[in-house]
Amino acid sequence: MRRREFVKATGAALACGPAAMAQSRAVSVVMAASESAPARWAAGELAEALTASGYTVERRESLAQTAAGAFCIVGRSAAGLPEGLSLAPLRDGGRTGVLATGEGRGLVYALLELADRARHGASLDVPQTIAERPANPVRSIARLFVSDVEDKPWFNDRDMWPHYLTMLATQRFNRFNLSVGIGYDFLREVTDAYLLFAYPFLLSVPGYNVRARNLPDAERDRNLEMLQFISQQTVARGLEFQLGIWMHGYEWINSPKPNYVIEGLTAENHAAYCRDALAALLKACPAISGVTLRIHGESGVPEGNYDFWKTVFDGARLSGRKVELDLHSKGSDPEIIDVALATGLPVKVSPKFWAEHMGMPYHQADIREQEMPRVARNANALMALSTGARSFTRYGYADLLREDRRYGVLHRIWPGTQRLLLWGDPVFAAAYSRAFTFCGSSGVEVMEPLSFKGRRGSGLPGGRNGYADASLKPKWDWEKYTYTYRVWGRLLYNPQADPETWRRELRDPAAETALASASRILPIVTTAHLPSAANNTYWPEIYTNQPIVEAGRNPYGDTPAPKVFGNASPLDPQLFSRMNDFADELLKGERSGKYSPIEVAQWLEDLADTVAKNLPHVKPNRRLTIDLEIQAGLGRFYAAKFRAGVLYRIHEKTGDRAALERALEQYRRARAAWAQIVERTKGVYVADVSVGELPWLRGHWSDRLPAIDEDIAVMAKRLDKATDGHAETAIEQALGRPKRVQAACQHTPPATFRPKQSLPIEIASDVKLISARLHYRRVTQAERFQSSGMQVAGDQWRATIPAAYTDSAYPLQYYFEFKSGPETAWLYPGLGPDLTSQPYFVVRRV
Repeated sequence: MRRREFVKATGAALACGPAAMAQSRAVSVVMAASESAPARWAAGELAEALTASGYTVERRESLAQTAAGAFCIVGRSAAGLPEGLSLAPLRDGGRTGVLATGEGRGLVYALLELADRARHGASLDVPQTIAERPANPVRSIARLFVSDVEDKPWFNDRDMWPHYLTMLATQRFNRFNLSVGIGYDFLREVTDAYLLFAYPFLLSVPGYNVRARNLPDAERDRNLEMLQFISQQTVARGLEFQLGIWMHGYEWINSPKPNYVIEGLTAENHAAYCRDALAALLKACPAISGVTLRIHGESGVPEGNYDFWKTVFDGARLSGRKVELDLHSKGSDPEIIDVALATGLPVKVSPKFWAEHMGMPYHQADIREQEMPRVARNANALMALSTGARSFTRYGYADLLREDRRYGVLHRIWPGTQRLLLWGDPVFAAAYSRAFTFCGSSGVEVMEPLSFKGRRGSGLPGGRNGYADASLKPKWDWEKYTYTYRVWGRLLYNPQADPETWRRELRDPAAETALASASRILPIVTTAHLPSAANNTYWPEIYTNQPIVEAGRNPYGDTPAPKVFGNASPLDPQLFSRMNDFADELLKGERSGKYSPIEVAQWLEDLADTVAKNLPHVKPNRRLTIDLEIQAGLGRFYAAKFRAGVLYRIHEKTGDRAALERALEQYRRARAAWAQIVERTKGVYVADVSVGELPWLRGHWSDRLPAIDEDIAVMAKRLDKATDGHAETAIEQALGRPKRVQAACQHTPPATFRPKQSLPIEIASDVKLISARLHYRRVTQAERFQSSGMQVAGDQWRATIPAAYTDSAYPLQYYFEFKSGPETAWLYPGLGPDLTSQPYFVVRRV
């Protein structure tokens, strides 16, 4: 929508409203006493919001108790779709108003929608019925306790929690996960052990003399009281409360200075204690409806220890009620899932979405070579599965999406890509929403902004937002990100939500456009270029430079050797080309259809330009504009460095001096963009924005400049030996503005397939092709894509997926690679013009 249309539409919405309200400013909120407690709470929130907005509010239990001619908001349960809601015009005996209905928490959402309108000065008028239903069954936010210093204040803040949880309910999240024990991956060099092995920090278990040394009993009891309070406040708003217990190890290794040590546990009583502690905790906190468990070696328990987990799972069963078991999928195998299912409790398995980062809004077509199984990697008993035969479970949906599964699959976004800077893109959010139901998946859990802040003993006083400028600090850290929560929540619930539902907060079309563009930059970078899948190593917001020329000092252990910038794999290597490979294609004059680093560079440049174009028109909002400038700078930095990486590879292969000169120009341009970020963030963010103890997990943008300068200097020294390599065409393409073919195709995907029957695939293109290939795979990342050349007959290209290949428990996915010339190739269906399309087709089994 153009800016003038946006302002006109928003102004009209604010101006309209029922005549009765305009004259009297009086509203009757009507709800029967028999409605659920969360619905009655939501009605109270509505009444409070109306009062704060200047209305005179009366609460009634029936319409008969209201005056004739009154404006009434009636809340009423209605059978239908779970969590579905309806807002409809009310006309009843001279009374006008709104009828808000819904099933279960759907009624809560309907009432909170009206409360949100009131708080933002939007119209309460509903000229015609609005009906919505949830796209994702689970829409969860996870808040992580990882730091004694940074997390105790919010954990114990009884004033904060009601506001935070109300915000989540208003934005239509339906699950809140409070996670503990995730402050460390491995129990080595532990300094901050608060809630690391959680049970003794929360309760004393009869029959066991287990405690956290140095923790007073009174503080332990207060921790349990807070957990009870938080969980009760959560369910009072209609949300599910999930407790994440990520650590079950209790022995700190090579840790001479921990603040707490666990006493009273041995190998003999460990499992039984955890079982009884979990059962006791669930009984003490009846509002807990599910438990998230890390069941691979980073839990402190060696992988393959099925007896231990059988005992722990039994603790949930012994609670005496239905408690969902949510198993983090890394290192999982069918046996551990069967052990969980044997409890009779509901089970979900939760894989990471795009490794420990946030990629583009689709499920990566394939995982990196580094994640495929290696027999030699089985040596570590602690991680025997996740570094061996089950290594493909680490960073994607693995082999979990079987059609015959008896468990749910919930995708989890980890906080590697975007954890500090503002995020908010409705277009990408809607596409993510569609992706989280992939092959019958249950939805998503988002680790909220600032997750892992202060992890592994790196917590610092002064506030989690990392601001040095006190004027930028919100009262509560999450208040910086209310628009982020709004966009995620509304569009996870309904990817076709009315734009007014998020625009009512910003009320600034330039800000919306700029932030949407800025928010796409880092997920694109993550998708196309991933020096490390681990968020403990790669932090693209405050990036530690990976050298282009010589590996040298380099934290990126899971980049293939040589560990240089151009050799880093995309996170989706099936659809994106690494820099070195693309440069080699340019020199050969033979292109694949993969998205190239030069295309990606152009996307980033265009997004940064859009941010810059809109920034002068953004209403005064320093938090927003600062983060916009940073992200635009990051876009320019990565774009220029991508071009530099390709150009350097051209020089490396040919010795060409011009290629090296152009690489240096682009690298210096990247450096200049980074230097601008440094200047913009001085005095704004603290000198140590810490999310971990390692150098690349803490510090400031200014700390990264010396490594960039060093690499540029090393590259410049190569000029003396450079020659004329005749690489003009490749250089021109590396500096150019690529344009991908957008061919119209006629293709109808099969509705279903039958196992053991071949599946014919046909497609026609309006562009004359010299070749077409079908790439296909079962929807399991334990396998690689198959490829088949297609045969042409008339205007139809045909290939067949063999019957032997369809004999599987998995859906099928496929896409096409077309060529109209040696240097002109593309993929279909591709990512689409706004980069949000699912770039492959999926066919489910009959």
